[in-house]
Amino acid sequence: MWLARRFLSVVARRGQHGLFRRTQVFLPELQFRYLNCTYCRTGCIPVAGLETLNDGTSSDSPNDSTSADAPCEDDRSLDAFYTSEQRAVILQRLNNATVSELAVVKLLRGRKCVNIVEYRTRVGPFTNLESVTKVPLLKHKSAVTVFNSILNPPRKTESGKQKFQPARFIRPEVEKTWLEEANSIVSIVCGINKIAWAHVDQGMNVLEWKQEDCLNFLKGTYMASAYLDDISTVVSHFPKTDFFVVEKSSISLQNTTLYPVMAHMRTVEAMLFALLEPSYHHHHHVRPDITTRPKVLNMIRAATGRHFDLMVGESRTSGAQVVRRLMTESVYRKVPRVRFPRGLLLKYRNAFQMGRRDNGEELCDALLQAVAFYELLADSK
Repeated sequence: MWLARRFLSVVARRGQHGLFRRTQVFLPELQFRYLNCTYCRTGCIPVAGLETLNDGTSSDSPNDSTSADAPCEDDRSLDAFYTSEQRAVILQRLNNATVSELAVVKLLRGRKCVNIVEYRTRVGPFTNLESVTKVPLLKHKSAVTVFNSILNPPRKTESGKQKFQPARFIRPEVEKTWLEEANSIVSIVCGINKIAWAHVDQGMNVLEWKQEDCLNFLKGTYMASAYLDDISTVVSHFPKTDFFVVEKSSISLQNTTLYPVMAHMRTVEAMLFALLEPSYHHHHHVRPDITTRPKVLNMIRAATGRHFDLMVGESRTSGAQVVRRLMTESVYRKVPRVRFPRGLLLKYRNAFQMGRRDNGEELCDALLQAVAFYELLADSK
């Protein structure tokens, strides 16, 4: 007992002088640097560099730091980056244009142009450029692109249509001369349960125009062997041509209910590319410095829709009426836009009617894609 009391008294006395006491370490204050926020641009985010921490720990005066209330390096609003004349042009367009007129501006197709009209109806006209960033889906980066597109609209041809750039709508990128030298193309469009194609030559003569049912499409769990059987049968009926142009569907990723359809379209597209590309591209005896022409191309669906004015926002409407007009012109006009053989006119004269269970949408899309391919190519010359 005496030893225990003696030990505790020693501990109590030494505890006042730091025994078992944790030494308090004072870390230096960090010197903050300020970065502009990429989301709203006007905000600032304080960031401390590692070099500040290293310098502070080795310094004898850790309190030497920059105030956390330092101003931003660039707190100017969007209006500061444009002249008064440019601001007037932009605001006049945004405050007076209709939804369809706004849709012509880059990045304003779809919901964004509707949001602008709804916002100015509810709040009032835009008084400055900075107020545009309050519109849903139009933050700083998108707003700048819209402003620049209003000030520098895309160049148009004499016919009033935007100048066509093949690299924007056709994949993979190929030399333009190759496309111009093509004597004929086969335009291919995949549907839910069928594949349609149109064989059209450079003189706008329809050489072949067919579709075939694919009974294994969207059946079960996308069996590769079943898909391959159907697609191989269709491919075996394709005529010889310079290029196969496969439609590139534009299904929105935001609509999750269409994921099965998207997977179906991508599966058919991949198999068409694999089956139609010449096998010599993969032969070992071909020298790597020799450039071989691709046989299969993609054409974006929206490009054909815009060419025939079939777009409503970001969605494409039916092209059956346009095809019926082309078939009628082929009979009555001396120089028709497209020439159909008499047999095809008789075969499809009643095919594209509204209300029919199978109104031939895939056939229409295949033909319109071929026509748009040649006409857009001619406009780009």
